Amino acid sequence: MASHAPRTSSDHPSHEQESPGLLTLTCGEQPEIDLEIKRSHFLARACRTDSTKEARDFIARVRSIHPDARHHCSAFTITDLTQGLEPLPHPTERSNDDGEPSGTAGQPMLDVLRGTGLANTTVVVTRYFGGTLLGTGGLARAYSDATAQALARASRVLVTRRHLWDVRIPVAQVSRLEADLRSRGGTGSGAVRVEETIWGPTHAVLMLSSGSSDPTRLHGLLAALTQGEAVPEPAGSRLTEVPVRPSSA
Repeated sequence: MASHAPRTSSDHPSHEQESPGLLTLTCGEQPEIDLEIKRSHFLARACRTDSTKEARDFIARVRSIHPDARHHCSAFTITDLTQGLEPLPHPTERSNDDGEPSGTAGQPMLDVLRGTGLANTTVVVTRYFGGTLLGTGGLARAYSDATAQALARASRVLVTRRHLWDVRIPVAQVSRLEADLRSRGGTGSGAVRVEETIWGPTHAVLMLSSGSSDPTRLHGLLAALTQGEAVPEPAGSRLTEVPVRPSSA
């Protein structure tokens, strides 16, 4: 039989019902926003960063894009996905005022970032001074607003753990079972999905996944669809990303 793609986690699922998810940004470039207040420009950009090194590299990259700006204030929150999602590890959080008065930039930015529920995200707000002092309250509002606008425009994903099972069935039954699972596998994170099919001369192995680690429903579903012939075998788990619409708030 052909070898399977690499998987993570134990081959023996626990009895939790649904794996928690982690909300973050999609990988790649996100839009930059330009907030102008009294001729000062606050350029805000957010990025998916899965480690503190990636966060610091992103901050350095923004500095290189705007080398003549007076301030590059930043905030990030990082959750180590290598530790899994059950339970979610405590995040590493950092903020930097980068020369602005203490507490007027980095901390307000971090407060906004926390409020979104986003993880593994870094925000940098670059300020071009326009000649008019904004005061400590004005600066805090400006950096908060720029951060909020950048995050509101950023595309998001929900990282969840999908639990995997292998099901061995005759080749002649594959098409019918795949169609039945598509129509009766359910919806939402607990839905049963066919991830891939590994073909052999007489039998095929369907890799099935679900957001639930409890196989009770899967056993019942397969028993009904195959008259008890197909028995799922636990095959570990893996992290997947599902696009999420940003909040309208």
